[in-house]
Amino acid sequence: MPHILIVEDETIIRSALRRLLERNQYQVSEAGSVQEAQERFSIPTFDLIVSDLRLPGAPGTELIKLGQGTPVLIMTSYASLRSAVDSMKMGAVDYIAKPFDHDEMLQAVARILRDRQSTPAPLAERGNGKGNGAAEKSADSANGEIGIIGSCPPMQDLYGKIRKVAPTDSNVLIQGESGTGKELVARALHNLSRRAKAPMISVNCAAIPETLIESELFGHEKGAFTGASAGRAGLVEAADGGTLFLDEIGELPLEAQARLLRVLQEGEIRRVGSVQSQKVDVRLIAATHRDLKSLAKVGQFREDLYYRLHVIALKLPALRERGADVNEIANAFLARQSARIGRNDLKFAADAEQAIRHYSWPGNVRELENAVERAVILCESPEISAELLGIDIELGDLEDDDAFASLPSQQNGTSNTSHEPTEDLSLEDYFQHFVLEHQDHMTETELARKLGVSRKCLWERRQRLGIPRRKTGAISEG
Repeated sequence: MPHILIVEDETIIRSALRRLLERNQYQVSEAGSVQEAQERFSIPTFDLIVSDLRLPGAPGTELIKLGQGTPVLIMTSYASLRSAVDSMKMGAVDYIAKPFDHDEMLQAVARILRDRQSTPAPLAERGNGKGNGAAEKSADSANGEIGIIGSCPPMQDLYGKIRKVAPTDSNVLIQGESGTGKELVARALHNLSRRAKAPMISVNCAAIPETLIESELFGHEKGAFTGASAGRAGLVEAADGGTLFLDEIGELPLEAQARLLRVLQEGEIRRVGSVQSQKVDVRLIAATHRDLKSLAKVGQFREDLYYRLHVIALKLPALRERGADVNEIANAFLARQSARIGRNDLKFAADAEQAIRHYSWPGNVRELENAVERAVILCESPEISAELLGIDIELGDLEDDDAFASLPSQQNGTSNTSHEPTEDLSLEDYFQHFVLEHQDHMTETELARKLGVSRKCLWERRQRLGIPRRKTGAISEG
């Protein structure tokens, strides 16, 4: 069981993080300062150190040296983002912004520990919300340096394009459905580029309120708007010398698009409220599941920005289009989840293998990862059945219904051809009803909190269910 040291001076945050990690089968020790950690523990013996940047006495970056090679994950507020990036240059393995989403923290921890062990395992990338659900593969494989599982022809074609594009500084647009692993492709492009030692800053444009997106991306000067009590660098500045990855760029407001276009055309930014520009050296990688060209035709996306982004386009296939890759990815997730709970006897039953292969996976690899994790937790025998995966076979776009004649029904013994509402479908109905009923008087943040999900998860489910976000100035996200 991995042993993690938390160094955080705020007791509430430290206790909450400890409970989160312990619930996920990690052994945890804690301290309120670098000095306390030195006095109580042998710091190099830990598998991972999670530390706040600003601590009483010495900063959290001191643990990089004291850890003697132990990876250090730095926690910081957005206001200290530049310091967080500087800490990575000092040797921190990564940073995470506070307040962090629980899934985001768990994914960062799992990824860092897997990287340290250098074993084949699924990769859930850090971002604003849940991981992208793609999977990592060992370095001796044909696509090992790219880090994605799968050998179907569309993926092999994608790997070849990544290798050609990565060494250049050309802008890249990654297209694909939600959950297909667009951020992992972006990270492969960064890791194989000359910018690999510089930061890669990932931003989900849908997860940041429209009223804050320009300030978050481009920074602001003191007094630029109500509440701007101090100047602050933006995420574009933080990516200087490295890569800026803008996920779901189709959600970027038009005003922010104009500022981004200036970055691409002139190589410079101007903070909100400033009259001076400054040069930046940033390689832009963008991703979307939307048709930007169609959006540009109706005025919802700047046409000049679209052509700036569309220098090189990479298309990620949906999981249902990847053939046998789906079973290979599922087995990688199974190995990871089994190791997490200390079981090595688990395997998929024949009906589960068949269900995995033929289900349409509308949520793509992310949905597959969640299904496997749930099945591993609930499984009481060595074999995981199709029923434990919790996927709704009736709602899958099956090309051959006969292939599922032997699958157990999820409708208490009713026929597999029945289209009566299932429990899973009723949960989606509840989500849709709740959002439509409350979105006029609640912000996206409040909706997400009430539903118990991240803002990014809320946005993704809106997209999947076709529930548009209300464009209204009556409700402030401030």
